[in-house]
Amino acid sequence: MLKFRTPDRQGQRERLRLNLADTVAYAVGDVHGCYRELRSLEEKIVADAARLPGRKLIIMLGDYIDRGPDSAKVLDHLLAAPPDGFERICLVGNHETQTLDYLDGRISLDAWLATGARSTLFSYDIDPEHLAEIYGSSARLDGYIRANFPREHVEFMRSLPILAYSDRFVFVHAGIRPGVPLLEQEETDLLYIREDFFEASRRLDRWVIHGHTPIERPRLDGRRLDIDTGAFKTGRLTAVRVGGKSGRLLYS
Repeated sequence: MLKFRTPDRQGQRERLRLNLADTVAYAVGDVHGCYRELRSLEEKIVADAARLPGRKLIIMLGDYIDRGPDSAKVLDHLLAAPPDGFERICLVGNHETQTLDYLDGRISLDAWLATGARSTLFSYDIDPEHLAEIYGSSARLDGYIRANFPREHVEFMRSLPILAYSDRFVFVHAGIRPGVPLLEQEETDLLYIREDFFEASRRLDRWVIHGHTPIERPRLDGRRLDIDTGAFKTGRLTAVRVGGKSGRLLYS
């Protein structure tokens, strides 16, 4: 039976300290419901790792749902065992927290749908417009959606850590606030930051690997590497291998 971590007493998500000695780690950018691309990329990761010694680790950078066609399949896949010989860490992205905000009643259905959630609902065979015609009131519609969202998927999203880091690397969804210790970073920054992080890219004390900001090709800027290549639009899901003697980019 799968067991889930939960936020601590202060409601803060876990921040994982990694020992990457003798480890080959693959960070994977924003999936956004692109199940087929995720499976293709995993096959390439497995093939790449087969010739390398040491422990094998996949680190997912968040935003598994919304926009693409197969959010439910992506979550099912991430809940299952990783490829043979691998460990897997899944971090939270802003789209997971926005989904929880809706399910917990902190934002409206319209606000949630504006983030690309309609495709997520379709992946669960839930059509919000059709249901709105049936139920009429927003309260009844919300109740139906919340009751029919798989509990295991909700628990998975609640359990996700927000940061993973080692002596040399930081893995995070959006980025970090310059000058703030990792364990004191605000969760909003870790999920949403852009400009302040980008401007400080040459003053970072570790390599930061992140997603959140879609770009056509992975971009190394100072000590940050953005690997969100907009899979739901481009069909290109990206991973970067770190560890060993050299890094490598892989694409679905």
